[in-house]
Amino acid sequence: MEEIEVNGVRMVYRVAGAPAAPPVVLLHALGESGAHWGTVSARLAGGFRVYAPDLRGHGGSAWPGAYSLELMRDDVLALLDALGLDRVDLVGHSMGGVVAYLLAQHAPGRVRRLVVEDAPPPRPRTPSVPTRPAGTLPFDWEMVLALRRQIDNPPAAWLDGLARITADTLVVAGGPTSHVPQDGLADLARRIPSARLVTVPAGHLVHATDPQAFLGAVLPFLR
Repeated sequence: MEEIEVNGVRMVYRVAGAPAAPPVVLLHALGESGAHWGTVSARLAGGFRVYAPDLRGHGGSAWPGAYSLELMRDDVLALLDALGLDRVDLVGHSMGGVVAYLLAQHAPGRVRRLVVEDAPPPRPRTPSVPTRPAGTLPFDWEMVLALRRQIDNPPAAWLDGLARITADTLVVAGGPTSHVPQDGLADLARRIPSARLVTVPAGHLVHATDPQAFLGAVLPFLR
């Protein structure tokens, strides 16, 4: 595991694959870490240089107390700059998918291909109050509260910005057992100019529950 300071915070990241291979960056879900990509990362490393960071407030990266999805987007952009990565393939799951599509609309030239896995679409939803799990957590609970507020009531600019994404995009939906509204994912795919939707009926944790089906959809797209 590597460590670097970006955007004023410490970020740790896992790296695998040949240094000269095309770069792909994997962004994890809320409460997870880069380690959650284990099986997928190992398979991608056969043809890509794979980077899997812990986003701020998660795992071994800094827990600075300042949290937003825009800050996470800027952290990832700063990581690309620090590593000398001009254009990358970007894969994001759930919260990481939101970070990924925000980055792709904010800096479209930096993303070659975009994969959004069962991520909440940028439209308001009925808020709910999350319950803090017992014990020591591998993430900052204040981060959860801050990001949930944004996801429950996202700025209108997030939705409008989908039209600015220039990357070929694959939206991976988890199907009827996912808690993410599947009609919202279909709308997400319609709003991104070069996007298509594929459903892998594995629930919200598509890449973890059925990594073979996930890779069966994603690998041909990235290649």
